Amino acid sequence: MSPMGVSAGVFSFLSSVLNESTDVIEKTLDMSVNSQNMALLRAAVNPNPDLAKGGGDITIVGDVALLSQVGPTGTIADIEETKQQSDKISLYIVREGDTLSQIATMFGVSVNTIMWANGTERASLIKPGETLIILPVSGIKHIVKKGETLAGIVKKYKGDMTEVLDYNGLSAGSKLAVGDEVVIPDGEIVAPPVTSRVSSRPSNTYGGPSYAGYYMRPINGGTKTQDIHGYNGIDIGAPAGTPILAAASGTVIINKDWGWNGGYGSYVVIKHDNGTQTLYAHNSRNVVGVGQRVVQGQVIAYVGSTGRSTGNHLHFEIRGARNPF
Repeated sequence: MSPMGVSAGVFSFLSSVLNESTDVIEKTLDMSVNSQNMALLRAAVNPNPDLAKGGGDITIVGDVALLSQVGPTGTIADIEETKQQSDKISLYIVREGDTLSQIATMFGVSVNTIMWANGTERASLIKPGETLIILPVSGIKHIVKKGETLAGIVKKYKGDMTEVLDYNGLSAGSKLAVGDEVVIPDGEIVAPPVTSRVSSRPSNTYGGPSYAGYYMRPINGGTKTQDIHGYNGIDIGAPAGTPILAAASGTVIINKDWGWNGGYGSYVVIKHDNGTQTLYAHNSRNVVGVGQRVVQGQVIAYVGSTGRSTGNHLHFEIRGARNPF
């Protein structure tokens, strides 16, 4: 083919492509004129576009946001069992539709444990938005043998009858049957009996990391009157009104300034930057509030004898680490 023929062919091809492109543009313009008839993109209008992950409510467990994703319908009713095997105190914000029995099942404690720690007289009294304190149970679970009485069991483990009745939902005249299980809060094994076993949450928590130098002694002076007991706690005897100091810097997460509170009486719990908690109990007066940031050595309360106490002293616990004192 001659050069002129080649040029003519190329020109013809380019003209064809240009004509087709013009047709496409014109058709597109015609469609844009009728764009009101086209389906437009729309935002999701259902209130929860990701139903399988529950709603936006947050349950606070161990001071972390845990349950924004809770189950197929966003309720705790369909959780198999999210039992917290931790020695740390947990906070739970009650949601619409919650029952105390569901909450107790989730944490692996009894209904009485929750009522007991929050001064609630009836399970039906909880209401949405209320913050519940969940104290993990420390104590002994005893299986009743033939001939045993409640009084004998409580005495055997150095328990408190009022606490045992409250925790187990028993009355003073309750009769025990062989095979019944009785939990003795804060119980102690003197001579390990054959038919008894320690609860899954041991009464003494010696384990955990050691943070040497992290905690200071929470009282200046005083005398240690009881070694490790309960949840990694010690008792320091001191005159009423002796200042109680924050063992380390942190944020106050619990301030209970009245009531029995599971035997702690008036007490304070501080969450520290290393993830541990310290608890200061039997206080005569607390001087800090929930959410307040405190520094090591700051006065947070004063020594007293509230709750289950036989004299003025501080019950001091470290949860999540070894107690250096």
